[in-house]
Amino acid sequence: MQKSYSRLLGVVGKPNTGKSTFFSAATLVAAEIANYPFTTIKPNRGVGYVRTPCVHEDFKVNDNPRNSLCLDGVRLVPVEIIDIAGIVPGAWEGKGLGNQFLDEIRRADALIHVVDASGGTDCEGKSCKPDEHDPLEDVTFLEREITMWMVTILKKDWSKIARQAEADKKGIALPLEDRLTGLGIRRQLVGEAIRKAGLNVDKPTTWSDEDFYRFVDTLRKMSKPMLIVANKIDLPSAQANLERMKKLDYMVIPCSAEAELALRRAAEKQLIDYKLGDSDFKILNPEKLTPGQISALNSIREKVLVKNGSTGIQNAMNMAYFKLLNMITVYPVEDLEHLSDHNGRVLPDTYLVPQGTTARQFAYVIHSELGDNFIYAVDARDKRRIGEDAILKDRDVISIVSAKKRA
Repeated sequence: MQKSYSRLLGVVGKPNTGKSTFFSAATLVAAEIANYPFTTIKPNRGVGYVRTPCVHEDFKVNDNPRNSLCLDGVRLVPVEIIDIAGIVPGAWEGKGLGNQFLDEIRRADALIHVVDASGGTDCEGKSCKPDEHDPLEDVTFLEREITMWMVTILKKDWSKIARQAEADKKGIALPLEDRLTGLGIRRQLVGEAIRKAGLNVDKPTTWSDEDFYRFVDTLRKMSKPMLIVANKIDLPSAQANLERMKKLDYMVIPCSAEAELALRRAAEKQLIDYKLGDSDFKILNPEKLTPGQISALNSIREKVLVKNGSTGIQNAMNMAYFKLLNMITVYPVEDLEHLSDHNGRVLPDTYLVPQGTTARQFAYVIHSELGDNFIYAVDARDKRRIGEDAILKDRDVISIVSAKKRA
């Protein structure tokens, strides 16, 4: 299966919150899982999926997916995930190998913060009694750790840079952009963050330490958007903490990573019928399950699926790509009549691209030559020609006409 992804999702949080279980449940990669800090040292990489209704039912055709999967009318589009080792308070100063772990965040385009909603993990990632720790503190601490890590990078030689920027009368945005080269931050966000922070781009020497922190914190929110996964939602006190977390300025997803992992493992062994994000499952071979296993599955249904609608894993993945990163799905075809590629495969590929992508930009996503020689595109739904600057919509199916066909 060919890659269709171009955005990297980072799974973050303090140790022992179920972060690696979330990663394993989303990817079925066997990450090491244990109830003590720093189980994960090196970041794990894997491929998960976002779930979207497949367009083949709109056109009443049978599809032949190549870079994705289609199961019962649901298109599963692969996305890359990185499981970043647990971060503890003081990580930006190097505590707990923190700088090493934070450095992995530079590669992520969006973050999923896995929080122990039961309050059963203290600030260092050690187990404690349920509700002994306030999970809202974990949100605040991680925000500060990432912001302070960025501050230390951006503020190196700050006084000299600020004075030079004022002397050159070109503003501070460009010098700060140069500092961001390795942070995975899009350059156009710098000026926007300065404006949102209410600072004078032409007078950086007047910025106080508080001003600089406010700018970097604003830049963090814009460049590394984050959602909260309220994990261990089936444990005591988790539901009450979930309601408190929902008042934060974040999307918050109730989740049981252990439940999802159990369901996916059972589905892998064909013991149950279950797809990513389903609200229920069907036991296929009860005779192959022990009474204890059947009881565990029924407990997942009652305590997780019935109460929350799903385990939350797939909801978090979809929210991260479709809401945080504002991605849409687009299907390219060559033969409009049959909705196929040059090998006759029907609706073979779907790509995740940012909202606002134009027809020509999408051509470049497929192949640079197709973009260079773009003439126009055709919307498969109404056979309408669209120009290079036309903005594509979610679930568009288009054919691109170029001056030079690909070999």
